[in-house]
Amino acid sequence: MSTEKYIVFKLKGQNYAASIQQIVTIERLQQVVALPQASSFIDGITELRGEVIPVIDLKSRMDLPRSESTEHSRMLVSPINDVQVGFVVDEASDVIDIDDGIIEAAPTTIKGVNGNFLHGVAKLEDRLLLLLDLEHVLNYEEVNEVKQVVQEK
Repeated sequence: MSTEKYIVFKLKGQNYAASIQQIVTIERLQQVVALPQASSFIDGITELRGEVIPVIDLKSRMDLPRSESTEHSRMLVSPINDVQVGFVVDEASDVIDIDDGIIEAAPTTIKGVNGNFLHGVAKLEDRLLLLLDLEHVLNYEEVNEVKQVVQEK
């Protein structure tokens, strides 16, 4: 069995996690410039260390109700098909080790969560964690739209 590090984050009070290998950095939410005629899941763009990156509200992408940003809001920056993408979450709280032996296959019928997004479910002593696969949060067409957003700027 092997162990992997995961970043634990919250969306609407629910705990999720993503492999630390999929996340380049965790940033405080910065000013986001809205883009006209962009898909609803694209909040806009922001600049991070001289690079323009698209910002995606992970809640809206997962069909969860949007909420106002707070001082706890964070942006998980992840490379998706050669584009750095910022995923907005309510809070990033922890980095934990998860043994692959406690990860079960993701159920295909979790309301509001596309099964392609899920890597699995980790059964921890005190909670269940839905493990997201950030590389699959966007489909092929959406990745291309995100690339176009960056190229146009």
